[in-house]
Amino acid sequence: MMQNETGILQNKTVDRFDQEKLYIQLTRIFLEEITASRWKLAQKIPTEEELCKKHDVSKITVRQAINNLVSDGYLMKIQGKGTFVTSVLPVVGLSMRTRFTEEMFGEEVKAEKEILFRGIQPPPQDVKVYLRTDDSIYQVLCRRTVNSEPAYLDESFIPFHMLPGIEQLDFALISLYSILQEKGLKKIFKVIQTIEVQQAWGDSAKNLDLAEGVPVLAVHRLLLSPDNTPVGYTRFLGRSDRYKFQTEFERIR
Repeated sequence: MMQNETGILQNKTVDRFDQEKLYIQLTRIFLEEITASRWKLAQKIPTEEELCKKHDVSKITVRQAINNLVSDGYLMKIQGKGTFVTSVLPVVGLSMRTRFTEEMFGEEVKAEKEILFRGIQPPPQDVKVYLRTDDSIYQVLCRRTVNSEPAYLDESFIPFHMLPGIEQLDFALISLYSILQEKGLKKIFKVIQTIEVQQAWGDSAKNLDLAEGVPVLAVHRLLLSPDNTPVGYTRFLGRSDRYKFQTEFERIR
C-alpha cells in the first residue's frame, strides 16, 4: 500500500516507467496481497478481468503473474471456480529445471516423438505406490527418436479423475507438466525426482532397439500438488549413447 497527499491509503500498482517487466511487478504486488493477509488463505482472489481493470494491464500480464504464484505454490487454479490462495508462507531455496537433450553436436538431426500407447489401465504395483491409489489410471507411453533411431521412452501415469477430458488431449505436442498446470484439477507444486541405472527388459528393450539386460538411465518423477496429493508420475528410460540428461538450478524469486 502507499499514501497520497491526503494520507489516504491507496492500492499499489505497476510503474510503467520502471524498466522491470510489468508481470514481474504484478507478481510482487500480488504476493504482497497474500503476505499482508489482504488475500487470505483459502480465499478466492479477484478475477482476471477485475485485476486487469484495477491495474490497467492486459489479461496476459495478469495471467503471467498469477501463473508465477501458482508455480511457487501460493495460488491454485480450480477449473470453473477461480483462483484460490493455498499458502501464505514464503518459498525459499532453489528451483530445478531438467531436460533431455539428444547428442546432436556437429550434425543435423531429426527428432520426433511418437505415441506407442495411451488408455485407461489398472495401475501396476509400483505405480500404485507412487500415486497412492487403487483406482484406474491413464497411461501414455511415448518414444522419442533421433534420426529415426530410438533415444528414450517417456511413460506417464495420471489418476483418471485428476485431468478432465484427458482422452482428447494431444500428448505428442504438449508436455504433461504443461497440461496438468493448465487443465488439471490440482496443480503441480513439487516434483520428487529419482535417477538410477537399471536394465532394459521385455517391451522396453524392444522399443529402444536394445538387447535385453542392457543398462539404461531411468529417471522417475513424482508430481505433487500443494496439499501433497500425487497428480502424476512419469518415468524415462533412455539410451546413454543417444541422449544426455541436463539439470539446471536457479534461485527462486
